[in-house]
Amino acid sequence: MTLYSNTAGENLIQKYIDKGGIVETLQEGCLLGHGLAICSGENLKFCILKEKYINSWNSGYLVRFYNKLPKKYQLMEVIY
Repeated sequence: MTLYSNTAGENLIQKYIDKGGIVETLQEGCLLGHGLAICSGENLKFCILKEKYINSWNSGYLVRFYNKLPKKYQLMEVIY
């Protein structure tokens, strides 16, 4: 898996929002990121962004795309 910077993760989230998608945060992040977030939208793939701790100054994102949201994420409660 590729580890993406926080800036790349934020840009991906913004692209989903610009296309009419939504972003749901399932877990709070440890540093500057979202922890675990699901991006979805009509005619868009599901995107799972998981924050990965690197050290006390940095973190990054692991990104996965799915055609159908896995049950593991469907059962998690959304934090608002």
